[in-house]
Amino acid sequence: MDNLWITYKMNYKDIWKSVFFVLVESLPKHAMDAWFEPMKAIGVTDGEVLLEVPNQFFCEWIDSHYKKELVTAIRSADDTLTGYRFSIGAVSKEFEESGLVQKQTKVPQVHQNNLNRQYSFENFIEGSNNEFAKNAARSVAEHPGENNFNPLIIYGGVGLGKTHLMHATGNAAIIKNPNLKVVVVTSEKFTLDFVNSLRKNKTIEFAQQYRSADILLIDDIQFFRGKEQTQEQFFHTFNVLHQAGKQIVMTADKYPGEMKGLQTRLLSRFQSGLSVDVQPPNFEVRVAILLEKAEQNGVSLDYDVIEFVARHIKNNIRDLEGAIIRILAKSSLLNKEIDHALVRDVIRERIGGQLKTDITIEEIVKKVSEYSTVSEKDIVGKSRKMEIAEARQVSMFLCREIMGTSLSGIGLFFGGRDHTTVMHAIKSIGKKFESSNNIKKSVTTLRKELTQSL
Repeated sequence: MDNLWITYKMNYKDIWKSVFFVLVESLPKHAMDAWFEPMKAIGVTDGEVLLEVPNQFFCEWIDSHYKKELVTAIRSADDTLTGYRFSIGAVSKEFEESGLVQKQTKVPQVHQNNLNRQYSFENFIEGSNNEFAKNAARSVAEHPGENNFNPLIIYGGVGLGKTHLMHATGNAAIIKNPNLKVVVVTSEKFTLDFVNSLRKNKTIEFAQQYRSADILLIDDIQFFRGKEQTQEQFFHTFNVLHQAGKQIVMTADKYPGEMKGLQTRLLSRFQSGLSVDVQPPNFEVRVAILLEKAEQNGVSLDYDVIEFVARHIKNNIRDLEGAIIRILAKSSLLNKEIDHALVRDVIRERIGGQLKTDITIEEIVKKVSEYSTVSEKDIVGKSRKMEIAEARQVSMFLCREIMGTSLSGIGLFFGGRDHTTVMHAIKSIGKKFESSNNIKKSVTTLRKELTQSL
């Protein structure tokens, strides 16, 4: 067994190369990019290849959809092997203890915490909607308890990155000073811990657990609403920490002054520090988030696809990320390349209705042609006659407004024009819409007729 393991340990990388080559030949490129490129072989044990994957979702998906192909490829690479096993993120404890895989050196932590290590300032997409909040959080991480940003309250709607910023603050603070005790908790967990301490007569231990923190991070403080005894406990915890110069960071769904159901004295404490809001991301930030998520999942998506998703999912970062995961999942499940038809189906499912793009460019051009009496051929042609050029510009404007089609995509349809020409056309109609009653009437009528046909 020992000799067999030594052989495996020396050659597992070569084995995986052979496996990967077989999979490339048998599976579509999008499946390889999404599911197998992020995977890494880290050893062989008991006749199985040990594969490192980013998360549990990978394990479940591979087992459900590609188990047969993967086992076949492994056996073709080495007929003494029987299959595979997963390790999530790093070598799992059971394999470390077995001695079959070299243990990784870990940096000892003085204090354990529940920080999510995946949340950092570096992977937080910054835009005008969250720039102030990010800068405030970073300042707190660099100098916890040493400025006027105490408490720091990050507030805003669901799925906008509040929890990400809170955890990033804790992670950055620990990197700078590993000796800090960072306590991370949701308001619900704080309440539950308090209730259990009452039930078990351990209120002193409960108080010590939270009041010994150097940094207290508490999520969703609005859920303290209506819980009088919990609010009382948190009030005293807040005072102890604040007076000791310890840092408090909280998240909430709204500005503290607008919260109802919380004690006045507690709200007063909240408003003594800095409250910063995060807003829904603008278009450019949404595109950046989607590009980052696609890269994290090891897949390259056409910009037109990214832009399409960004134009239809606007208010929630969590929904944006979920859309990308859904697209990848559906692509793998159906064994289809990621194209506009697949993406439209996914987005339609997520927003629960018809999309603006259920109409085509051809239909827009046809409608403009009927309205203006300019032929469809002329609209997409090269003529610069004023009435033809104007009909062409109106068509481009409606393609952008109704469908959200990219500038390059519009230009390609209208005779291979570059994106600057398309941009000029759209801006021109936008200005005329404000200054010309005729253009305003035409665009309004066409828009109404086109959207009603969906």
